[in-house]
Amino acid sequence: MKTASAGAGPLNGGSVGPGSAELTSPPQIGITTGDLYRAAWAASLGSALEYYDFALYNLASALIFGPLFFPSKNPAMGLIASFGTYFVGFAIRPVGGVVFGILGDRLGRKFVLMATILLMGAASTLIGVLPTYATAGVWAPVMLVGLRLLQGLGAGAEQAGAAVLMAEYAPSHRRGYFAALPFMGIQLGTVFAALVYFLVLQRIEDVSQSWLWRIPFLLSVVIIGVAIWIRLKLKESPTFAKLEARHQVDAHPLAHLLTNSRRTVFVVFGLRMAENGGSSIFQSLAISYMVGVMGLKGQNGSLSLFLAGLVGAVVVPLTGLLSDRIGRVSVYRGFAMYQLLIAFPAWWVLSQGELVSSVVAVPIALIAVWGMFATQGALLPELFGARHRYVGVAFGREMSAVFAGGIAPLIGASIIAWTTSHYGGTKEAAALSWIPLAAYVALLSLISVVTTFYTPEPRGRDLDDLRDAGQTVGI
Repeated sequence: MKTASAGAGPLNGGSVGPGSAELTSPPQIGITTGDLYRAAWAASLGSALEYYDFALYNLASALIFGPLFFPSKNPAMGLIASFGTYFVGFAIRPVGGVVFGILGDRLGRKFVLMATILLMGAASTLIGVLPTYATAGVWAPVMLVGLRLLQGLGAGAEQAGAAVLMAEYAPSHRRGYFAALPFMGIQLGTVFAALVYFLVLQRIEDVSQSWLWRIPFLLSVVIIGVAIWIRLKLKESPTFAKLEARHQVDAHPLAHLLTNSRRTVFVVFGLRMAENGGSSIFQSLAISYMVGVMGLKGQNGSLSLFLAGLVGAVVVPLTGLLSDRIGRVSVYRGFAMYQLLIAFPAWWVLSQGELVSSVVAVPIALIAVWGMFATQGALLPELFGARHRYVGVAFGREMSAVFAGGIAPLIGASIIAWTTSHYGGTKEAAALSWIPLAAYVALLSLISVVTTFYTPEPRGRDLDDLRDAGQTVGI
């Protein structure tokens, strides 16, 4: 097997699969070409499971959890309660990010990636066997919230760990591409979830009388098995191995982060507003708006997310390649500006209630989210120093997610309910909510655009460096 020093050996070819490009030499000492590809698959499958689970929950919150677990004479109130459990999963993610992030910086990346995928997968599978409100009464939503909490705990560190692992494995000049591959797994998970729900909803006349909604959640166990099998053979991150060899592992990485990297954490907060907020709004709230307000069938929402996932599977790796060529910050800024510009046109199209244009509008709007997602794969790990990188990425990502993506559908559902009641309670009144919803997306996008002007360009930096990127360049 070939080995080489860090950063040595160009990558040939520009195809977009985890094993499609050939290495003339591996990226790190002791890491072979096979190790790199195994890490890419391990990270990508874990991300696929995470976002398969979350896409399932997005769709279920928008389409079926209301009548199953939160029955109400007022559908808007049932929707708000359903999205409330969605928010709970985001609210707990910072706890998971901090706990598992600390473990990732103390015990290694591989250990945490094994623990998080087991926790997420088990919680999602168990949702598939829950009794509904009609069977168990108030205990049904209580159990749903409990499993959502466990799901959120695992997800709080899974994506951060996948990004950190791939960034530390990859050669510096192709780090953007390889670190984006786990985010392609996100698209595949979304595509799979949307496809399964599309097929299931074709067979359901009355969701409250059907058991078919359980099948997508039960399928989580298959992805768990494959991901664990691959991760068992995974080597530890080269950067963490060096920290251990040099006795530089910090016993208190969170304290070290909060003492030395507050500015970097706030930068991550700002960058995530557009991406995470836009993701939740267009993948969950927009689908609910299409179905619950404009009267389109539920499977059309699933079809829209299916198409969005296919688009993302192409956009993500291409964006990773682009960030290697022209830099992380400029690429991120471009996609944030795209979302800012498309917010009002996209929501106006949705407000028209026309089937084809509504189904297409969501994938077009989500191009911005996929581009920012992909760029984050390398950008966020590169911003932090080696001793607190895992907890830094996890803490920054997940704490910001509470205020960006977690609360967005809840706020959006409240906007729809308020607009509907304030303007007469008709379908036309509810449709008017597209204006404040578009303004909300635009505001989140503007925050991220401004933040990019305060973000140092970290492309190609040495990830063994103990300092943050901003400290390295003296700002």
